[in-house]
Parts: sequence; C-alpha cells; structure tokens
Amino acid sequence: MSNYFGANLLRLKMNLAKKAVLVPAGNDRFGKPLLFDVGEYFHCKVSAEDTSGDLCVYETIRTKTSGPPLHYHHNQDEWFFVREGEFLFQVGDDRFRLRAGDSIFAPRKVPHAFANVSERGTLMIIYQPAGTIEQFFIDGSKLLLGNPTPKEWRALNRVHGVEIVGPQLKLD
Repeated sequence: MSNYFGANLLRLKMNLAKKAVLVPAGNDRFGKPLLFDVGEYFHCKVSAEDTSGDLCVYETIRTKTSGPPLHYHHNQDEWFFVREGEFLFQVGDDRFRLRAGDSIFAPRKVPHAFANVSERGTLMIIYQPAGTIEQFFIDGSKLLLGNPTPKEWRALNRVHGVEIVGPQLKLD
C-alpha cells in the first residue's frame, strides 16, 4: 500500500512543478502584499504551494532604515539578492555592505540579520525549503497590528522555526 500512496504523492508533486506561475512586476503571488511593519512590504513571488514546499521567494521593499533582529532558521537556508538600495548584513560574526546586484547566502542555523541603510531598498529573499515562512509572514503581519509583547513575538518565531538571538543591527 505504501508504494501506491508514494507513487501518487510523487505524481502530484510532479504535476504541481509543471505549472507556470506568472507574477507581474510590482504584484504579489496572491494579489495581497503584506505590510510586515511600517515601511516594510512583502510580496510573495513563488509560493510553497507552487513548489510542494521546496522553495519560497519573497520580494521585500523597505522604506525605512531598519531590519529584523539577529536570528536563525532551524530548517531553512536563506539567500538574499539586493535589487535596489544598500543593505548592511551580518551572517555569523561577519558583516557585509551590499549594493544593487550583490547577493549573500545565510545557511540554516547561522545567526543573521540585515538592515536597509538607504532611503528605499528592495531585496529578493529565497527560503529553501519553504517550511512555514509564508504563514509566519501572514501571522506576523497580523500580530504586529496589535503591538505584540516581546514574549508574543518570540512565541510566533519559535512556532515557525526561527530563533531570535540578538538585537537589530546598529547602523555604523
């Protein structure tokens, strides 16, 4: 019986991967970009639904000089590509200044953070595997509307395999 179910699951996964998904410039995969914080927009470009959970791609547009606190993902690698502006990154103990066209890889379980240091910055972020990062952004955008306590914020992060291990980056 397990061969029957395994073969059907594989067939379903292969069928999902064969369908093209067009997301026009400036749009979100589902037509509803998320406001994650004031001046921080997230546009899903490739959903975990499109890849059977293997990959998720977001574009984030930032109009203020800030970023997430130092954190790591238990089960996801993360790749960043700067499309516009300038960003300060920390991956492990190393710091980097990235400009448009630069990219950086942050392996799972390695603390990392970034901060937009320009008037407007745009990043493409790839999560592999996708895990529950989409639900994290949906739940986080809702939670942030209610001005959550640090305890509530940490709890949400833990549910989605993210550990906060330090503060936001200080701009040098």
